Amino acid sequence: MGFETEIKLSLPASATRRLPAHPLLAADKPLRLKLVNTYYDTPERRLQHKRIAVRYRQKGTEWLLTVKSDAPSPGGLAQRREWEAPGQPGEFDFSHVDNQKLRRFLESVTPELVPTFTTDFTRALWVLTPQEGTRIEVALDRGKITAGERHETICEVELELLEGSVADLFAAALALQADLPLHPEGASKAERGYRLATDAALAPVRAAKVPLEMGMSSIAVFRSTVFSCLGQLQGNERGVRESDAPEFIHQARVAMRRLRSAIRLWRPLLPADYVSNFDPRWRTLTNQLGDTRNWDVFITEILPPISKAFPEHSDLQRLASRADTELGGCRKLAQAAMISPTYSQLLLEFTAATVALAERKKPPIAAFAPRSLNKRAKKVAELAAETKDSHPEARHALRIALKRLRYAIEFFAPLFPARRMQRYHQSAAGLLELLGRMNDIVVAETLAVQALPGHDSDLVRAWLAGRNDLMLGQLDALLGEFLSHRAPWEHG
Repeated sequence: MGFETEIKLSLPASATRRLPAHPLLAADKPLRLKLVNTYYDTPERRLQHKRIAVRYRQKGTEWLLTVKSDAPSPGGLAQRREWEAPGQPGEFDFSHVDNQKLRRFLESVTPELVPTFTTDFTRALWVLTPQEGTRIEVALDRGKITAGERHETICEVELELLEGSVADLFAAALALQADLPLHPEGASKAERGYRLATDAALAPVRAAKVPLEMGMSSIAVFRSTVFSCLGQLQGNERGVRESDAPEFIHQARVAMRRLRSAIRLWRPLLPADYVSNFDPRWRTLTNQLGDTRNWDVFITEILPPISKAFPEHSDLQRLASRADTELGGCRKLAQAAMISPTYSQLLLEFTAATVALAERKKPPIAAFAPRSLNKRAKKVAELAAETKDSHPEARHALRIALKRLRYAIEFFAPLFPARRMQRYHQSAAGLLELLGRMNDIVVAETLAVQALPGHDSDLVRAWLAGRNDLMLGQLDALLGEFLSHRAPWEHG
């Protein structure tokens, strides 16, 4: 079994001529290869569901049968198991797969394997040897993915670690990115091929469960947590860039809020320069998407019931028109932020720095998790008492603290009894939903005045005040219900 470690970066076709001239590569002439790959799966996509890729690659006159574990690629970094052996297309001999469970599964589905999609590209190949004991393969791939009548372009740079450390690999990637518009990609060719083969519609990606175990160090859990956040963020990039659907920007912001919450949660264990470098940069990017989300909510959730009640009101028609204009401008700014070099550099630098974090034996995660949860639960209880006067500022502070507690619960959930954590989490989610809708009302009032200054927004503000009063009547009951729960992480 081999273990493949690589960084995948997309490159605009217009910039491909600049790559060979880069100082890292200019001294050597690249080796050029024509690579044709056919990926196989069952009609029910059983391999895809297990995140396994099986392909035949034609390399000159040679054919290679490859099995890969298609692991997630946060920040462009992929670390996968790989098995490769000579073969002939249509013949599937998996005797070279030394993982017995995987081998049995592959042999059981062999009669059902059929071609699913192909990749056909030309590879320009360099091997870097920046120092003794370090070898890095740099490949520029240009071609296409084909599934039936559908095609998608391949134009990407892969850096594979042949010998040396992951830090060496990132150093090479960052050096290339400093001079070229390279963007870390989360999707492998196989993942893109499956998406093309199924003609799957672009869909928002929501937060996934963080993979962790009790034996992991606290830093390892942090790494797993933020990489899960990066997976969600990168899963929504294309939707933010290409679609006007509100949910893509919403889920991208959720991913960044979760990521920043993780940095704050683990701050006592993280290097000070790591926190001071990355937290402000993620905050800036989150804020760049914030106005778009606010106008999306205003147009899709706030205005419709008011317009339904007063369909002929001219002020509402003007407000809707102004809101559409504001949203269009904000969306362009958000899309620009997600295709900017600043974002691409942040992804790669953050991933490199997170991989490089030194492990710490203490505190063990079994001690760190409940201590961190207790701290956040105490803050929520303190702020809950301050909401009795119904000031929006106090409710907003409570909402932020509760959101941080909720994220921490989700990060650490696998460490504690599932049923108890679920009840507590559901109670927090219900309270957060109400506080979120109340915050939407506060934001909507500001947006209404911004779009229609003076008395023209009186009707909208009166409606919002009425809705706010209704929700205030529900707040005490939900607060009391949440605070009545005993912290599930304190149970034996």
